[in-house]
Amino acid sequence: MIVLGLTGSIGMGKSTAATMLRRMGLPLHDADAVVHRLLGPGGAAVREVLSAFPGVGSWERGIDRQKLGRHVFADPPALKRLERILHPKVRAANARFLAACARRRVRTVIQDVPLLYETGGDRHCDAVLVVSAPAFLQRQRVMARPGMTEAKFRAILGKQMPDRLKRSLTPYVVETGLGKRHSLIMLRRFVKLVEARHGTGSAYRHARNRPRYGNHRPRSG
Repeated sequence: MIVLGLTGSIGMGKSTAATMLRRMGLPLHDADAVVHRLLGPGGAAVREVLSAFPGVGSWERGIDRQKLGRHVFADPPALKRLERILHPKVRAANARFLAACARRRVRTVIQDVPLLYETGGDRHCDAVLVVSAPAFLQRQRVMARPGMTEAKFRAILGKQMPDRLKRSLTPYVVETGLGKRHSLIMLRRFVKLVEARHGTGSAYRHARNRPRYGNHRPRSG
């Protein structure tokens, strides 16, 4: 089974690319969606998060992500506490996804992880797709989001590997600033190339014997 990573900085079009890959019939594990479920009403991480960060929500309503963000965004030790709660649960969900796909003998699966390179998750993929766009377009997309500010945008970028470095780490770069049709053509082309080059894949077989998404990789640039 080929494990194909999907990543890209904020505002680069990763969500649109993920939707296209799903429509192509490729099973996709969305790490952000798992976190949303864990923190939603009755989610598996709600009680632990409330214990660590009182006042950020309730069992019935789930976690208010904006309140939680104010606790951890500029507080590295608090962020580490949150990661210790969430990361094992995300890894477990991903392991179940991969195992289910392997049982069904799926040829190629997608790992949709925003910080794939930053967390070393690319080591557990056979290849990585990076979505990218010009900086001006990225800024337009991000600043149009509700509640976004220039300071918040800069802070998010500061936690992400620079786009130019991500682009340098893979031959599979999807330019999303040229329209959806172009993005779809490139996604189809790259999936075919990866499948031709990697055969049945090896990342999943290796991953069963080692932890996924381990320590953070030092940022460059």
